[in-house]
Amino acid sequence: MTVFGVIVNPASGKGKGGSLGAQFISYLEADGVTVLNLSGANYDEALTNGRKAIAAGAIDALAVAGGDGMVHLGVNLCAETSVPLALMPCGTGNDAAMTLGVPIDSPREAAALAVAKFGNARRIDLGVGVTETRKFFFFNSASAGFDALVNRRANRWKYPKGKSRYTLAMLAELAGFDSIEYEAKVDGQSRSIIGMLCAVANAPSYGGGMLVAPEASIDDGLLDLFIVHKITKPELIKVFPKVFTGAHVSHPAVEIVRASEITLKSAGIPVYADGEPVGALPISVSVAKACLKVLA
Repeated sequence: MTVFGVIVNPASGKGKGGSLGAQFISYLEADGVTVLNLSGANYDEALTNGRKAIAAGAIDALAVAGGDGMVHLGVNLCAETSVPLALMPCGTGNDAAMTLGVPIDSPREAAALAVAKFGNARRIDLGVGVTETRKFFFFNSASAGFDALVNRRANRWKYPKGKSRYTLAMLAELAGFDSIEYEAKVDGQSRSIIGMLCAVANAPSYGGGMLVAPEASIDDGLLDLFIVHKITKPELIKVFPKVFTGAHVSHPAVEIVRASEITLKSAGIPVYADGEPVGALPISVSVAKACLKVLA
């Protein structure tokens, strides 16, 4: 008998996560899977439930229902274990699902895919980050710069809901933003960077479809360091929309460096991984090759 642990974020996708997560569970059970609901009252409780279930050998696979924040929880539970991860994507940001080809907001299809791939899981790379407060795995990216400052500001606001909150937070953050001085080490080579942001990408996109590193791959054993060097605020506003198509890579201020180990240092800059706060700079990032099994 196959047992799937499932963690649902009911607040995902402006509140649709609860309903779609429940449907996902029903479809798993209809396909003959036994479901152990590991959802908690909050993120930390769900994380604890997942750790206990994996440590006890109580589940054969773990599925998370939500957006990229839930994927972040899932990869940090399943990385370097024999338990594969399945997705029921239903968040405002579903970049991991887009990378893996998992149908979004489609519980029947997501459940069928998870069941069909059980026993034939795909192995992928993850990024591994270490800040002064924690070590963590990430699927999409770890960012430290203007985008992370915007993320922090948006997370402090209760309204408005959805993507408009991030657009307004970006405009508010931009008013007092200049540039950031980084000290970096890329595969052992030291360099100084004055820029708008640095992000270490394991997958092509983050932030709800921003193709920051279009050539990034989750199984090439490398990471992509995405740099936006210092430009004027009007130019940043002009370039920003191009990130959703990948056309930004031709801009002279944009640089992408492929590497396996990256260190970034600066003062007072927060770090967000898969949209979740994970500390502040300095950070050391490396690649964990083929460390996660996914049902995708």
